[in-house]
Amino acid sequence: MTTTIVLIISSIGLAAAVLLIVIGVYRNYLEPMIEEAKELDEVSPSKGIKRYIFNRIIGVNKIFVGDEYLKYLRKRLIMAGEPRNLTAEDFIVLQELWAVGFFIVGMLFFIMINVSVLWAIIFLLAGALYPIIWLRDMVAKRHRQITRALPYNLDLLTLSVEAGMDFQAAVSKVVEKGIQGPLVDELNYMLSLLKVGRTREEALRIMDDRISLPAITSFVNALIQADRMGTSLGKVLRIQSETLRDQRAQRAEKLAQEAPVKMLFPLIAFIFPTVFMVLFGPIIFQFFFGEVF
Repeated sequence: MTTTIVLIISSIGLAAAVLLIVIGVYRNYLEPMIEEAKELDEVSPSKGIKRYIFNRIIGVNKIFVGDEYLKYLRKRLIMAGEPRNLTAEDFIVLQELWAVGFFIVGMLFFIMINVSVLWAIIFLLAGALYPIIWLRDMVAKRHRQITRALPYNLDLLTLSVEAGMDFQAAVSKVVEKGIQGPLVDELNYMLSLLKVGRTREEALRIMDDRISLPAITSFVNALIQADRMGTSLGKVLRIQSETLRDQRAQRAEKLAQEAPVKMLFPLIAFIFPTVFMVLFGPIIFQFFFGEVF
C-alpha cells in the first residue's frame, strides 16, 4: 500500500515537472519565435517560421562567411534574375541545409551498406555544391532567354528611334510591346534608374553589370560611344541590329555543324547495337542451335 502511494506521488511529481518544463520552453522559446514569425510574415505562419530560422542561421554565418563570397553570390543571383527572391545570405543557408541533408544520406549509406565513411564526406560536399550548380544553370537559362529576345527587341528599339522618339521613350515602347522576359525586365529596371536621375551611361553600365552577357556589353558600349561622340543613335542601333543578326546566323550554322558529332554517341551506344541484333541475331542463333526463327 505504501509503495503504491509512493508510485502515485512520484508519477504526479514527474508529470508536473514535465508540464512545467514544457510550459517554460513554450513561454521562453516557442512563443517568442511564433510572435516574431508572425511579424515577419503575417499571411503565412510557415513562411514566417522559415524566415525566423533562416535569420538565426544567418546571424551565426556572419562570423564565418567572408564579404567577398557574399559579393560574388549577390552578383550571380542578380544575373540569375534573383530567383525566389533569394539573398546571398539565404543562399548560404540553403547550401548548409543541402550539405546536411546529403551528409545524412551518406551516413545512412555508411550504416546500411557498410561503405567507407569517406562517402559521407563526399555527399556533404556534393550537397554544398548543388545550389551552386543550380544557380549556374539559372544564369545560363536567363542568358539564353536574353540572347533569343535581343534581336527582335533591338529591332523595335531601332524603329522607335528612327521614327523620331528619344531613347527613353523608345525603351518604354520596347518594354510595352517587346518580347516579355528577362531582357524587358532589365530594360524596365534601367528606365527606373533614368527616372530617378541617373545618367544614360550610368543606367546602361548598371544594366550591363547586372546581365554580364557579351552581346549586351557590345550593345551598351556602342550606345555610350555614340552618346559621347554625338553620332546618330538610329544609325548605331541599325548597325548593332545587323551585327546581332549576323552573329545569330553564325551561331545557328555552328550548332548545325555540331549536330552530327553530338549524334555519334547515341548512334553508337543505342542504335547500332539494335541494328546488329536484328541483322545478325538470327544468323548467330542458327549457328549455335541449327534452327531458324
